[in-house]
Order: sequence, then structure tokens, then C-alpha cells
Amino acid sequence: MKHKLKKLGLHLLYPHPALIVLFAVLSAVLLTYTFVKDHSEHPVAYATYVFSFYSLTVICMRIPTIIRFFKNFKNNNKYWHHYSNDASLRIKLSLYGNFGFNAAYAIFQLALGIWHSSIWYFAFAAYYFLLAVMRLFLLRDVRSTLPDQAMRAQWNRYRFCGIILVVMNLALAVIVWMISAQEHEIVHHQITTIAMAASTFSLMTLAIVNVVRYSKFKSPLFSAAKMISLATSAVSMLTLENAMLTAFGSEEDASFKPLMTLFTGLGVTLFVLGMGIYMIVLSSKRIKKIKLSENQSESE
Repeated sequence: MKHKLKKLGLHLLYPHPALIVLFAVLSAVLLTYTFVKDHSEHPVAYATYVFSFYSLTVICMRIPTIIRFFKNFKNNNKYWHHYSNDASLRIKLSLYGNFGFNAAYAIFQLALGIWHSSIWYFAFAAYYFLLAVMRLFLLRDVRSTLPDQAMRAQWNRYRFCGIILVVMNLALAVIVWMISAQEHEIVHHQITTIAMAASTFSLMTLAIVNVVRYSKFKSPLFSAAKMISLATSAVSMLTLENAMLTAFGSEEDASFKPLMTLFTGLGVTLFVLGMGIYMIVLSSKRIKKIKLSENQSESE
């Protein structure tokens, strides 16, 4: 009897991996339905909480196995090994993905702007179009190996990205003005807003880490790509703030929301503008230094 109970307990704590995935999906669906429909006091909600707790428990019991799986995958998979050890490949794949998203989203916002005759959508279309342009130009220069030649051309591209960031502030200023003037609100459900917050903060953290991480390669192209991601994350924070104030704010906060949005928008705008100016000044100094070095070499 004791052996059977032990075996039953092991089966309950360590079910088949397919069942764990099924439990996780069902828990997510049931919890989302419960919160969206506001059935938190319904008897079915209590069953959902118990089932979700059980699902979380079996997932936690499998964490050591999951960690070992990913370690083995990382160490034994030749494609992952190549990806993790090739910084240029990572940058290139990131630029391809981001360029595709920025270009598609710019076209979508442009279509909405034409359809609704709204400057709001045109501003977003211009913003994402400029992001796509920067990433397209970087894609043309990134090679499969660490770039260590044509530094002058790389710094020229770095300066070009800085100039685009400065120009992009015009579209950003329009977006900030429209949000702070309450001419356009982004309305999401509270659960969606929380998910957006988790995603935005994760991307911001990753962008900051990557700016520091890729600076060791001494490549203007790599640095420019990560600076663009940092600027994009900063602008996403502004959109997130508007969504959170709309989702969680009350009527008493009506006067606070535009003021808070305005100050945050000014902060983000100045941050992106400062980043663009920094890139222009730094690249100009490096290009001037390279020209002096080339002139000295020619005179000798």
C-alpha cells in the first residue's frame, strides 16, 4: 500500500511532459477567462486556482530537468553553438527580424492613417519607417565575420543613424503631443496591459545589457544596432505608460494623466535626441581622427 501511494505521488508530481504542457495551456486559458469575465468569486474560479497551483507545482518540479535539457542542447547543437559564438550572425538575424517588423508595421500605420485621415497614424508610420531605414542600411554593411576593416565607412553609417534618430524626434514629438493632449488613448484590458509591461521592461533591460555587451567588439555597426534598439525600447515605455494610466487610472486622475504623459514624453524625447547627438558627435570625432591618420600616412 505504501509503495502504491508513493508511486501515485510520483505520477502526480512528475506527469508526462505532454500533460505538463497541456496543464500549463489550460491554466493560462482558465485564468485569463476568470479575470477577463471578473468571475473571481465564482466556485469555478476556485477550481481554476487549485488547478493552476497544481500546474505550477509540476512545472517547478521539472525545472532541474528543463535546465539540463537546455544545457545539453546548447553544448551539443552545432547551430546553436555557431549562433552563440558569432556576434555578427546574431546582429544580422536581429536586424532582419526588426527590419521586417518595422517595415510591415510602418505600412500598416500608413494604411490606417489614409483610411482614418489621422495624423496619429501618420506619425507612427513615419517613426517605424525611419527605424526600418536605419536597420536596412546597417544590414547592407554587416558581414558574417567581425568587421575590422573600413572603419571610416562604419563610423559614417553610425553618424547616419544618429542623424535619423534626431529626425525621428519630430515624429516622436507629434506622438507625445497627441497623447498628452488626450487626443488619442490606447485602451487595453488590464491583463493585456500587465503583459505589455512585462514585455516592455524585459526588452528595455535586454537593450541596456546589449549596448554594454556589444561595446567590447569596438564595432560602430554593432553599437549602432544596439543603440537603435535602446531608443525603440525607450519609446515603448511611453506607449506603455499611456496604456497603464488608461487601464488602471480613475476619473480623479484625469488631470494627472496628461501632465505625467507630457513629462515622460519630454524625457523620452530628450533621451532619444541626446542619443542621436552623441552618436553624431562621437562619429564625427572618430572620422576626423581617421582622416588625419590617413593624411599622415600619405605624406610619409
